[in-house]
Amino acid sequence: MVRAIRVHETGGPEVMRFEEVEIGEPGAGEARVRHEAIGLNFIDTYFRSGLYPAPAGLPMTPGNEGAGTVVAVGPDVTEVKVGDRVAYVGPLGSYAEERLVPADRLVKLPGEIDSRTAAGMMLKGMTASYLLKDTFKVGPGTTLLFHAAAGGVGLIAGQWAKHLGATVIGTVGSPEKAELARAHGYEHVIDYTKENFVERVAEITGGAKCDVVYDSVGNDTYPGSLDCLKPLGMWVSFGQSSGPIRDFNLALLGQKGSLFATRPTLFTYVAQRADLERTANDLFDVVASGAVKIQVNQTYALADAVKAHQDLEGRRTTGTTVLLP
Repeated sequence: MVRAIRVHETGGPEVMRFEEVEIGEPGAGEARVRHEAIGLNFIDTYFRSGLYPAPAGLPMTPGNEGAGTVVAVGPDVTEVKVGDRVAYVGPLGSYAEERLVPADRLVKLPGEIDSRTAAGMMLKGMTASYLLKDTFKVGPGTTLLFHAAAGGVGLIAGQWAKHLGATVIGTVGSPEKAELARAHGYEHVIDYTKENFVERVAEITGGAKCDVVYDSVGNDTYPGSLDCLKPLGMWVSFGQSSGPIRDFNLALLGQKGSLFATRPTLFTYVAQRADLERTANDLFDVVASGAVKIQVNQTYALADAVKAHQDLEGRRTTGTTVLLP
């Protein structure tokens, strides 16, 4: 028996319980991983609240990423062996001391990446990777706006986009978060509690606006995000921390400059093993080079997941947070 967070009914953070569970031995194509650290992400709150239905129903264990050591493998596993240090993103169920993971979802950690860093950066870092390198190819000459610049994905994306040569604009909700964003690659930072971000983007760019807007906020930044784009620009909606956009008017894309819009997810971009390895290795390389620094700003015991979710949804966290078994 191991201990894990279980959700028997969806709702607020208080529905999470720390319980003993039996996970069994790995089957064909599976590995058993003993966690050293577990990543905390806003998407975890969507599954807990019921906004996103858990694929296997209830009860369920939240969490999409973790890092640790392989302690057992099932038949036909070739990707990893017992003793390997590994990290992964998905499937659901990482809020546990140990768990079974499809072996083809595991990636081996290089020696210079510790488990806390890995657990805190896999989902956020690979998200930044596909957003900047696949969804829209960012490079010299690109001007971009990234909402929630002081969040976990935002702090990684700001550094990475600067490394790629882009002009990087970010929005934040406080002076403290503005300072944090500036230290992580953002050339221009807009405090949306004091400034109109659409007007400020126009001022910063001399009216030229942005090639791409990355928006994980949702309701509160729509349709303003569209007004920050130049003609033929791309709006990338990859989250909804302020609530879903319920009435998306497709005609606005034409009215505001023949804009493009997409709602991507990491899991589609890394569905194939080769794409998973490429994306993870891009992340490992940029972190190992020092171009992107991963700072774990908060740690909580796994048993304190309720408090961690309360702080996350209350916007009392910045950057990367991990749970420790």
